[in-house]
Amino acid sequence: MHRRRFDVRVILAGMMLMGTGAVSGQNYPDKPIRLITAPPGGPSDLVARVVAHGLSLNLGQPVIVDNRGAVAIEIAAKTPPDGYSLLFIGSALWLLPLMRDRVSWDPFRDFLPISMTGRSPTVLAVYPAVPANSVSELIAYAKANPGTLNYATGARGGAPHLAAELFKARAHVDIVQIPYKGTGPGLNALLAGQVQLMFPSAGAAAPHMKSGRLKILAVTTAQPSALVPGLPTLAASGLPGFEAASINGIFAPAHTRAMVINRLNREITRVLESADVKERLFNAGVESIGSSPEQFAATIKSEMAVWGKLIKDVGIRAD
Repeated sequence: MHRRRFDVRVILAGMMLMGTGAVSGQNYPDKPIRLITAPPGGPSDLVARVVAHGLSLNLGQPVIVDNRGAVAIEIAAKTPPDGYSLLFIGSALWLLPLMRDRVSWDPFRDFLPISMTGRSPTVLAVYPAVPANSVSELIAYAKANPGTLNYATGARGGAPHLAAELFKARAHVDIVQIPYKGTGPGLNALLAGQVQLMFPSAGAAAPHMKSGRLKILAVTTAQPSALVPGLPTLAASGLPGFEAASINGIFAPAHTRAMVINRLNREITRVLESADVKERLFNAGVESIGSSPEQFAATIKSEMAVWGKLIKDVGIRAD
């Protein structure tokens, strides 16, 4: 009888330990989370901080934004897959490998997508003196004056550069790239009339459209954007299928448990559905967009297919 009681106690103790392990897994997170991202400042950093704040409230743990600049991806790829180090990044994660001979990461081998967080449309902006008030007029002018229109870009392979190259390819026009050290200096050059056109973000260009310092001819998203109400899309302006926008989102290191990915996805999308968050991001020129991990992965694969062909055809190499 004594032996049987002992055996029962051992079994009960084992069951309690198993239960404790299951509960501990469900108690994620039980310590602060680090959100690794690019340099401070700019819309992307703002999105990271807004989402981190909302996520902290939802999870009951601090979510600390860790600005690591150009090495953010490499650092995040080497972190443990425990859900306590995440990566907030945009298209650099999946497009840079297409524009460099060698990178130390693979977007699918080393990371798991959790959710998209936002989209920043670009717009086709021209200097007011350019004799074109529509996309079709600009294309006609460019074809009549090959090699005379200059367009500003920031970093090679960035959103303004890729959108411009796509425009050149689809419109069959000869326009000349003038690279600058960033999109800010490029936009300033456009405002000063040193170049004639650019594809800046809608958020950066909209105030200058209202003041009359720039003419904004179209937005590059597939559908019209509330960030620039009343503006037609390039797809509806004679370039069917044209689509270009900067998207960003949150990733976990590969091999992170599905339970953690799903929990984070639920809480991130809750943050992005908040009216306050939507307004804050909108005011910064960003459309709040959440997604499932599967939707995010499909979007990345689609971007790699579309931009990969253009990058190869044009021979774009990243800075």
